[in-house]
Amino acid sequence: MRVLVGGGTGFIGTALTQLLKAKGHKVTFVSRQPGPDRVTWSELIRSGLPLCDVVINLAGENILNPLRRWNESFQKEVLTSRLDTTRLLAEAITKAAHPPQAWILVTGVAYYQPSLTEEYDEDSPGGNFDFFSNLVTKWEAAARLPGEATRQVVVRSGVVLGRGGGAIGHMLLPFRLGLGGPIGSGHQFFPWIHIGDLAGILTHALEANHVQGVLNGVAPASTTTNAEFAQALGAALGRPAFIPVPSTVVQAVFGRERATMLLEGQKVVPRRTLATGYQYSFPELGAALKDVVA
Repeated sequence: MRVLVGGGTGFIGTALTQLLKAKGHKVTFVSRQPGPDRVTWSELIRSGLPLCDVVINLAGENILNPLRRWNESFQKEVLTSRLDTTRLLAEAITKAAHPPQAWILVTGVAYYQPSLTEEYDEDSPGGNFDFFSNLVTKWEAAARLPGEATRQVVVRSGVVLGRGGGAIGHMLLPFRLGLGGPIGSGHQFFPWIHIGDLAGILTHALEANHVQGVLNGVAPASTTTNAEFAQALGAALGRPAFIPVPSTVVQAVFGRERATMLLEGQKVVPRRTLATGYQYSFPELGAALKDVVA
């Protein structure tokens, strides 16, 4: 298939592209810079959607960039980088003479309210209690297409674990030095997914015609707490992992609102993802982390 990917040059996009090409699909990126196998966002606005079978949007400014202060201008960037790219692609699909078969968006489990007791599947309510849940609601609304011509899929991703980027990128050094440990209380849930499985779910969603609607992009064993995650990462590295990071430090680095993403969590289950027939490569945390740190 011909697959058009917005934001395809990042951490998730690179893994997805490798898998799609290995399966014989042709990938074109929508990006800021022109180049081979690329369409720029301005070309998309000017000339409309190039002929393709599937459109996937992964574009969005990294929320947990510790080098950026959590102020109004960065919040605006986080919002517009997601909403504007999603709207542009959705409008291009709507106007296309030959619309694609499928339109897939990756959002986040921040849609569900953090809780120490609740369990959330794809039909659970959410999306209306803080900056991040409202962001997911607006983001998914921006993607909605009128009519039935194109299959629509939303993957709400957990924390993505993979080599060379994502959450693990920031954590490895302190853990390798034996200075890692749980964040805050450590009791909060930590919904995670191996990058190979997130790429796998996206590929499954574009290849299988029966897949539509919301899928939770989390591992089936993701009823993991932050403390259990820290312990497992320490074990994978052969290092102790019991030095907790106090919540005050997390708030100082990321700002109070953004710190909730690390200090609080949700128990999220991939009920619909499993029901579509997707088979996980890394359902268990230990094996996932061994692969990532190998």
